Amino acid sequence: MSRFLVYVSPAVGHTLPLVPGLLELQRRGHDVHVVTIPTLVDVLREAGLDASPVAESVIDVPITDYLADGDADRLRSGQTDLMERGKYDGPDLARAIDEHGPDALLVDVNAYGAKSVAEASGLPWANLLPTVLPLKGAGIPAYGPGFAPMGGPLGWLRDQVMWKVMEKVFGKAMLPGLNELRTEAGLPAYTSPMQQFEPPITVIAMTAEPLEYPRTDLPANVHLVGTQPWDPPAERPAYLDEPGDPWVLVTCSTDYQGDEDLARTAVEALRDEPVRVLLTLAEAYDGAGLASTGNVRVERFVPHGAVLPHCAAVVCHGGFGIVSKAMAAGVPAVVVPFGRDQPEIARRVTEAGAGVSVRPRDLSPERLRAAVAEARALTDGARRAAARLVDGHGHERFADAALRLAPATIRG
Repeated sequence: MSRFLVYVSPAVGHTLPLVPGLLELQRRGHDVHVVTIPTLVDVLREAGLDASPVAESVIDVPITDYLADGDADRLRSGQTDLMERGKYDGPDLARAIDEHGPDALLVDVNAYGAKSVAEASGLPWANLLPTVLPLKGAGIPAYGPGFAPMGGPLGWLRDQVMWKVMEKVFGKAMLPGLNELRTEAGLPAYTSPMQQFEPPITVIAMTAEPLEYPRTDLPANVHLVGTQPWDPPAERPAYLDEPGDPWVLVTCSTDYQGDEDLARTAVEALRDEPVRVLLTLAEAYDGAGLASTGNVRVERFVPHGAVLPHCAAVVCHGGFGIVSKAMAAGVPAVVVPFGRDQPEIARRVTEAGAGVSVRPRDLSPERLRAAVAEARALTDGARRAAARLVDGHGHERFADAALRLAPATIRG
């Protein structure tokens, strides 16, 4: 039996996708303890996992990239905040290691201080990636802006040049803070941000085709285990069974990103359309100034697993959680990517034929109304994408990848 300590940055979308795989580890007889955002501790315990909250000092560092002007400033400010948070999540993981005595560590990709402590600990560990891969590969466009794949000599040349450009852009934003954390942990400095995904580091990525591009040269240290959509058990809303027009789910990020404009625009765009709009605002609920009216129903949160089978389309910011759930359910999406990994996720949706993308600067009621109609016409494509994405074994592959970390004598 192995003891796994799982450390997750305080983000709902980085925690819930882990649950099926972690429960599978437990089913196989292994101990699992999760350190996560305080609001999810009871949720995980009710699901059957041992859990405790991250330190308040970690949560006290906000991620404020949504306040930035322009993509470059957004990238820089977001990474600056994550590195500042790393000054606290590293010691928090060290405390948890002392308390729980694990055999192996699973650490969230955005917990940079914790990853440095994990590497320095000498324990086997893995980098958990609940999104698309930011890795070079044959035919893979440079990560960041959401470039479309391009074949032929011109595509090869573009990718060669742009990978170098984007590696430099991310390096400028990340390396000063990241190397400060690594130096503090007694580790050598990185020369490229790509090194955090290179051997000997194990990467467990919760993605798969068609949310991931086909890869012919995937490194052996990277395990694509597939998506694992999971919602906390909750009572199914009765209004979903009421007769009426089809539902369109409009959802803001569960971790605040200042995306209220998407919600407001969707209300304006769809208020007179022959649909019912379910608007889930999460952390934007109190400040959005929106209320249920006409064909629009406003909620703080509704488990999306219950809603998606009733939806004709999803409108979202492009977070991996909602996009993977929509694609797994065969529901076409309109993705309005505001930043972070969202342009890349939006591109995967359009390349899969499972939805459309609208640039934030082009967002208007008229454009969004048209995009919803375009997406609904792609229902067959979304269902084909679902058939490729979902095989029901993602949790097993997750557990298999995690157990490769454990000594052979206790893998079980």
